[in-house]
Amino acid sequence: MLKFIVINKKIKTMFLLSAIFYPSLGKCDVPENWQVGFQDSATPIMEGIINLHHDLMFFLCVVLIFVTWMLARTLWHFESSKNKVASSLTHGTLIEIIWTTAPALILLIIAIPSFSLLYAMDEIISPAITIKTLGHQWYWSYEYSDYTNEFNEPINFDSYMVPEDELEVGQLRLLEVDNHVVVPTNTHVRVIVSAADVLHSWAVPSLGIKCDAVPGRLNQTSMFVKREGLYYGQCSEICGINHGFMPIVVEAVALPNYVTWIYNKLYTQ
Repeated sequence: MLKFIVINKKIKTMFLLSAIFYPSLGKCDVPENWQVGFQDSATPIMEGIINLHHDLMFFLCVVLIFVTWMLARTLWHFESSKNKVASSLTHGTLIEIIWTTAPALILLIIAIPSFSLLYAMDEIISPAITIKTLGHQWYWSYEYSDYTNEFNEPINFDSYMVPEDELEVGQLRLLEVDNHVVVPTNTHVRVIVSAADVLHSWAVPSLGIKCDAVPGRLNQTSMFVKREGLYYGQCSEICGINHGFMPIVVEAVALPNYVTWIYNKLYTQ
């Protein structure tokens, strides 16, 4: 028993040291038990979403504290036992101006960074790679149309969830797939999203992406992944009985590894 405790402590120490010296190993790119915050960002868009959320929380906390304080003072000073005669005051011009203009100014301050982030999310900056994503009941299919082999065939594959009884050590239940979406780091990637049957939604929280897949319509989004890793997502539109069983895995790799993966997909499979 003592030997087991010592080994367990060594494992914990090694994990903490690896998280310190290799920060990417300590990132939160998957859902965790009792998680209430965001997953760690891997794109500038997700960083902007998290920063905007924190900025809004400041205003929300200030408003909550002020309104609670006002309600408490009102209940204390205007309690019926202290005011036997009802007040005849019906208007207060100054206070009415204040409580009308103050929320308007707060909304204006919030709107400026919000509009900037919305514009950045909608902007597609000269993509180096285009990936077509098609939602099915209940799996995803992908096509890399920028690359073709000698038969003029692009890279395309389906991505199914790995059943629980086939999971390997380290793979995540309900989140692992048999074919990852592989993208290079520090590269502008455009994702064109559609569906073959019903509404789906291609969503990866760490990348700040949530794009609806609509039959007969092409929607597009973009990503610029800043660090290597595996990023997990799921369909975010209730699309039928197996809605919870069509996960997404985006694997970000260095550019040389991406080129090797492309070559293997084109000429060895």
